[in-house]
Amino acid sequence: MSFVFPRLRLGVNIDHLATIRQVRHTTYPDLEEAVRRIEAAGADIITLHLREDRRHIQDADVHGLRHTIQSGMNLEMAPTAEMHAIALEVKPEACCLVPERREELTTEGGLDVLGHEDRLADYCAGLVEAGIKVSLFVEPDPEHLDAARRIGAPVVELHTGAYANAGSPEERQALLEQIRRAARHGHELGLVVSAGHGLDYDNVGAIAAIPEFYELNIGHAIVARALFCGVQDAVAQMRAAMDAAR
Repeated sequence: MSFVFPRLRLGVNIDHLATIRQVRHTTYPDLEEAVRRIEAAGADIITLHLREDRRHIQDADVHGLRHTIQSGMNLEMAPTAEMHAIALEVKPEACCLVPERREELTTEGGLDVLGHEDRLADYCAGLVEAGIKVSLFVEPDPEHLDAARRIGAPVVELHTGAYANAGSPEERQALLEQIRRAARHGHELGLVVSAGHGLDYDNVGAIAAIPEFYELNIGHAIVARALFCGVQDAVAQMRAAMDAAR
C-alpha cells in the first residue's frame, strides 16, 4: 500500500441531538455538554448542519458552540447567500457545502458541481479567503471530483449513502469499489478526501480501510447508539471500529 493517513479522523455530527431537543422545543439535551463529552471520547471535529428550515440546529447553536468546540467546527450548509454570510460571520474551521431540499428527510445526494462550476467557484473563493477550509459534498464520480478541483475547493466529502443503503451484498461491493476508485482519483488530483452519510457500526469498517480517506463524518448511528450506552461510549466505539479497520 503506497499511501495511508496515519490516523483516520472522526467528525461527529450532532444534528440529531438537536432534533430530540426541537421535537419539544426544550433546552435539553444540552449541546454544549454533548460536545464536551464527544470531544473527550475522541472526536476530531464537530459537524453541524444549519438547514434553511432550521429543523434541528439553530442559529444560536452555531454562534454559541463556536466558543465551546475545541476540536474544530465543521458547518454543513447549502451554498446560499444567507449561509455564506453566516459562515463569514462565525468563521468555523471548515464548511461543507451540501445540496438541500425542504421536503427531504436527510441530504439525498451530492452537489451538482458539474452544473454550477462558475457559481460554486466564486462562492468557495470568498470562504477560502476568510481562512475557512471548504469541502464539497459530492458523489463518488471522477467527473465531479475533476470539477471540484477546478472549482478550487481543497476538500471533498464523498457521499456514501448509496453504499450504506445497498440492497444486496453484491450491490454494496460494487458501490464500495466505486468509492475506492473515487478516493484514489481525488487523492491523485491533490484533494483532501473525506466521506460520510449513512455510515454505521456495521458498514464503517470497509470505508475506514480505504487509505486515501482523511476523515469520516458520522452522526445518526452514533446518536442512536448513545440511547443505550451514552454518547461518550458511542463515540468511543465508533472511534475503535475505525481504528481497527486501519
